Amino acid sequence: MSLNIETKLDFMGRRKLAALMSIALVVISIASLATRGLNFGLDFTGGTLIEVGYEQPADITSIRAQLEQAGFANFTVVNFGREEDVLVRMQESGNPKLGDEVLEVLRTGGVEVEMRRVDYVGPQVGGELRDQGGLGMLAALVVMMLYVAVRFQSKFSLGAVVALAHDVIITLGVFSILGLNFDLTVLAALLAVIGYSLNDTIVVSDRIRENFRKVRKGSSYDVINKSLNETLGRTIVTSLTTLLVLSALFLFGGELIHGFSIALIIGVLIGTYSSIYVASNMLMFLNISKEDLMLPVREDDALDDRP
Repeated sequence: MSLNIETKLDFMGRRKLAALMSIALVVISIASLATRGLNFGLDFTGGTLIEVGYEQPADITSIRAQLEQAGFANFTVVNFGREEDVLVRMQESGNPKLGDEVLEVLRTGGVEVEMRRVDYVGPQVGGELRDQGGLGMLAALVVMMLYVAVRFQSKFSLGAVVALAHDVIITLGVFSILGLNFDLTVLAALLAVIGYSLNDTIVVSDRIRENFRKVRKGSSYDVINKSLNETLGRTIVTSLTTLLVLSALFLFGGELIHGFSIALIIGVLIGTYSSIYVASNMLMFLNISKEDLMLPVREDDALDDRP
């Protein structure tokens, strides 16, 4: 589907300002990650998951207050599916009677509470998940770089990887600065952000390559600007529709996927920006030219052109 949205914005005219802003955001994010780190969830640190069921809709605030009065610390309480189902996450994992102790507290006052399940995640397993998740993201970046290099050209590959790293670092930085819980759902969202950002970057790169081969006159500056303006309509519509879905997930999906939806919302916003400015800015920095994208001349064609 083609979008008849014609603009003549000078994107590359603001590339230096955009580069300074990107560098500042990345530096702030890295500084926060180095000093504050991430607020890892139980998936990575280890702990206990306790699922209980009530006969009536559960009062999450009251449950939190009960557990605090009983002396429990470092826990979260969220609805799990229905309003009657509650999931308690506790960082303590070495007490085999923890589930029974929590259940006894929740039954104070004769409230009917049913124990559904108790799961333990050891710190060693959590550490392995954290390390494997980090390696998974690095592997994804390497594979993406190779894919773009094969499909387009090495300069496009470097631009795409810088844009992807830019998106991941800033998203992690936001989670670090705000102290948001980082668990396996957020890690899955980061991998989805890599795929989304790459897709947007490939659409822009494809148009840049096409225009380099089609436009006879014009500098790299003009060709990239033309390409960005031609793909702007598609970029805006795709981003807005994606953000509408993610906003619905954040508002109505429950607390369990808040981190997932927040990570994707941040990633889509940053990814849209990076596909316009970071990847394209790298092409300008690497002096992309028409010669880099010329189709190789076949031997038969060269023979045919002889006088």
